[in-house]
Amino acid sequence: MRDEKITSLLEYVKIDKFYVSCHFRCNVTNKTVISTVPFEPYEGKIELSWQDIVFHPIQSWDRYYHTPITIYNSSCEDTIVKKAFKKVSKYFKWDADTQNYIYI
Repeated sequence: MRDEKITSLLEYVKIDKFYVSCHFRCNVTNKTVISTVPFEPYEGKIELSWQDIVFHPIQSWDRYYHTPITIYNSSCEDTIVKKAFKKVSKYFKWDADTQNYIYI
């Protein structure tokens, strides 16, 4: 995956409490594909035990909702933008002539 070319497709990112929606727009065809992924840290899901939730609900909530996430980082493979693009990558192909992803 050519990371720098993925970010050039990114039109905008919408973040809400539970999901992140990435809008990828092809500059050649002007088509937009939206990919929605869960709002979670890039290291993986936050694991909370039932004991944490029952006995420490405020700390559990705080831990879940205040864990920083990485929207994009070229050195990390598991960021929000990369996860989102992987979900919709079947709609794009690499064009060697333009050195960019094209909507198919």
